[in-house]
Amino acid sequence: MALKDIEHQQKDQRRAADVIADALIDEIRQGDIAIEAALPTERELCERFSASRPTVREALAQMQMRGYVETGSGRRPRATRPSIQTVLQATGMHLREILGDAESGAHLEQMRQFIEAGAAREAALKADNVQITKLQAALEENYKSIGTPVFAETDIAFHRAIVSVLGNPIILKLHDMFVSALLAGRAPTDDPKRYDMMAYEEHRAIYQAILDGDVVTATNITDRHLARSYRARLSVPKTTLSENQTELAAKGLT
Repeated sequence: MALKDIEHQQKDQRRAADVIADALIDEIRQGDIAIEAALPTERELCERFSASRPTVREALAQMQMRGYVETGSGRRPRATRPSIQTVLQATGMHLREILGDAESGAHLEQMRQFIEAGAAREAALKADNVQITKLQAALEENYKSIGTPVFAETDIAFHRAIVSVLGNPIILKLHDMFVSALLAGRAPTDDPKRYDMMAYEEHRAIYQAILDGDVVTATNITDRHLARSYRARLSVPKTTLSENQTELAAKGLT
């Protein structure tokens, strides 16, 4: 089969999957398929829509991503209603698959930087005493973990405490889903303890700015902290020059 024919067949399969997913979602919305009720078997759906199993499975995957299907524990897919958590979890599985791509990872880092700099600004503006106390506790745990394997965990907890000040469940859920994956995918540093101490001091400066209600400083330090943290782990491409040639090139003498 020619490549053009294969691509055409795949497009037809996706269109058929869209039709099946939309039809079943309409039935769930209208109550024809009750919430928590098992969907028809794959065989029954194949017969009903005159479709192949791969097409039916693609339709069910679409429904799950849109929050209308729940799977697991070896059970048949069951009808459910979309919620913030289910939709983000389904979307998150797809986004995690692209974290290995350097450019995609950089885009997600940029999204994190934008969200957390804004969260630091809001925290400096309106964090109450309870939220400040939680942030202080997170900072203290971060200090205790310097040079240990759990530093990254306390790092995440500190930033999460800032984001939680927003009171926005969507943003907090996104933070919970992606930040740990981003940090896990980063290359290790050559001197972890020195890096941890540097990160902690920046955390401490962010906390102080929030405590003082200094919006500009809290925002700027957070922005610089996240940018530095990401760039510190980027390796320099290998050179084909000798050390002497590299030194001369740096001086503009080659």
